[in-house]
Amino acid sequence: MKAKLSMLDYCKKVLRCVSFDKRLFKKEYRKSIAWLTPMEVKLLKQWIRNNQLLPN
Repeated sequence: MKAKLSMLDYCKKVLRCVSFDKRLFKKEYRKSIAWLTPMEVKLLKQWIRNNQLLPN
């Protein structure tokens, strides 16, 4: 039986996969913000900065 991913972990996984495309990254990031709680959004922003996932 597989462990369930939290919504935050799912968003991280998606953003990691689309980090090659700036437009797609922004689209998925906006979707993530809509789904997550304010605390999770803060953690996601910190995770993006720490992993330098912002596409150039």
